[in-house]
Amino acid sequence: MEKYIFDQTNGLWYELQGDYYIPCLVLDEAGTSPIGMWGRKHQQYLKEHHPMLYSDLVLSGKLYSYLAGIDTQARNKLHLLITQLAEKGVSMSS
Repeated sequence: MEKYIFDQTNGLWYELQGDYYIPCLVLDEAGTSPIGMWGRKHQQYLKEHHPMLYSDLVLSGKLYSYLAGIDTQARNKLHLLITQLAEKGVSMSS
């Protein structure tokens, strides 16, 4: 029996492990920077309130990029709010 075979119907390679062929699946590496607080909070929210969406993102390998985007948006919004509050504080004391 061959060590590796390719299945034309699904486009996957299989490796012989004992008597069985196991699909050669590799998960993509997550990004180099960690997900921030807002991304982790959103991840917990998805797990609790939208488990199907969470599972879909995990299985499609898109969870990390999705959470990184959410985290970036939240940090940008927080920075904008802080800047606006600081400007109002300066203009109110003048």
